[in-house]
Amino acid sequence: MPWDCAELSELWWDVVYGYTDERWKPFLPDSPRPRRGRDPANLESDPVACRRITPILLSAAALALAGVGITMNGWFARSLGSSDVAGWLFLAVGVPADCVALVMPSRAAGLWQARHSGAALVGWGLWAMTFVFAVTAGIGFASLNIADVTMSRASRVTPAVAAAQTALSDAMAARDRECKGGVGKFCREREADVNERRQALDAAVHSVEQTADPQTEAAIRVVAWVSREVVQPTGNDFAMLRFVLLALLPQVGGILLMVGRRV
Repeated sequence: MPWDCAELSELWWDVVYGYTDERWKPFLPDSPRPRRGRDPANLESDPVACRRITPILLSAAALALAGVGITMNGWFARSLGSSDVAGWLFLAVGVPADCVALVMPSRAAGLWQARHSGAALVGWGLWAMTFVFAVTAGIGFASLNIADVTMSRASRVTPAVAAAQTALSDAMAARDRECKGGVGKFCREREADVNERRQALDAAVHSVEQTADPQTEAAIRVVAWVSREVVQPTGNDFAMLRFVLLALLPQVGGILLMVGRRV
C-alpha cells in the first residue's frame, strides 16, 4: 500500500482531533490522476517535447533542401539538352535521381536494422551513385549562375570607366588631328597621351572586375583579420569552398530525413 511504513506527523493528529481548520483532500489509490497541462514557455526544457519537435524540424529541413536541390538539378539538367526533347530527357533523369538520393538513406538504414544486409548495401550503393550525380549537377548549376552574374558585374560601365573612355576618345581624336600631316614632336606627344589614357582605362576596368565578386573579397579579408594575417586564402580558395557548399548542402536532405526518423 502507498501508506506502508508512513509516519504520522503532528499536523495529522491536529486534523484528526479538530485542532486546526485545514482539510485534507481524500486520497483514493484507484482514482485517475488529473493530467497536468504543460506550460508552452517550458517546452524547451521538456525532453519529451523536444524529442517530438526535433524530428519534425529535421524532416521539414530535409524536404526543403530536397525541394531546392531537385529544382536546381532539374533546371541544370534541362539546360544541357541541345533541343527541347533532349532537355526534357535530361530533366527526366535528374529529378528521379534526386528523389532516390532523398529517400534511399532512410530505406537502406531500415533494411540494415531488419538484418537485410545485402539489400541495405545495394541501397547505399544506389544512394552513392545518385548522390554523386546530384552533387555534380549542383556544381554545374552554381558555377554557371555565379559565372554569369560575375561577368555581368565585371562588364558594367561605372562613372570611372565612362570618364576613362571619354578621356581616351579625346586623346585619340587629338592624336589623329596632330598626326595627319606627318609624325613629329607633337604627334609623338599625342601618342604618349593616348597610351596613358588607355592604361587609365585598363586600370578602371580592372578595378570594376575586382569588385565583381564582393563576397569573395570580403571573406578573404575576414579570414585574414580573424587569423591575424596567419591564414591568407586566395579568391580561388573561397570560390571552391563556396561551390562545394552550394552543391553539397541541397543534397543532404536524405541524410537529414534518416536522422530525423531516428531521433
